[in-house]
Amino acid sequence: MTAIDLTAFIEKLADVAGQIILPFFRTAIGAEDKSSAGGVFDPVTEADRAAEVAMRRLIRETFAHHGIVGEEFGSDREEAEYVWVLDPIDGTKSFISGFPTWGTLIGLLHRGRPIYGAMAQPFTREYFFGDGKIATWRGPGRDHKLAQRRLYVRACETLSRATLLTTSPLLYPPEALARFRRVEDKARLSRYGYDCYAFAMLAAGHVDCVMEAGVKAYDIAPLIPIVEGAGGIVTTWTGGDAALGGNVIAAGDKRLHEAALALLAG
Repeated sequence: MTAIDLTAFIEKLADVAGQIILPFFRTAIGAEDKSSAGGVFDPVTEADRAAEVAMRRLIRETFAHHGIVGEEFGSDREEAEYVWVLDPIDGTKSFISGFPTWGTLIGLLHRGRPIYGAMAQPFTREYFFGDGKIATWRGPGRDHKLAQRRLYVRACETLSRATLLTTSPLLYPPEALARFRRVEDKARLSRYGYDCYAFAMLAAGHVDCVMEAGVKAYDIAPLIPIVEGAGGIVTTWTGGDAALGGNVIAAGDKRLHEAALALLAG
């Protein structure tokens, strides 16, 4: 499987998912709650499930020996050498609220390590992709024609000059929230509610740090090659491998990352 073949196939997966999801966006689509009784609202829609089914079918038809891990339908051959990681709508709460800060996440792991990732936003017609060495954005240019450019994180040495993003402090358990607040209190600006789009903006050089608590592999593994390809760093809050999820921090500047880790360690 060449790099060109891989790039084209992942774009095809994203296109298939987008064609299914987009007609549901900003409609009266209903959402089920996947959380246990009393848990934080965890919505899933018909669009989530239909898009993942379509992507799984295409992967099995093309790469029968590959494994798949998806948010809606679990794991299949997770021990395979190559494993696809799928989140058809990362940011379902934003999706059902009409905000375009959701995206379709597609990642490929080789022996457990993310080697390629993509985030597609069909409503804004944006596509972010990377292989850990190079990251690229494609979308409408200033003249509304399709444009493409390399992605680069921006330099930001200190939290006092940093913009920090997280999806919602309401998703943090108390101990993790206290640690997050130590970092947030030092940041120049913090913003909430961006899901996968936050990591895309980090890779594009518009923000400096993204933190999340309790994410799953399908939430973060596809984003790691994009952030790293743009020159950033993604780890757990203890500086470990973030590919399996957990408490995750991404930064555009390694100096900022180290400062944040020090605060998280207390």
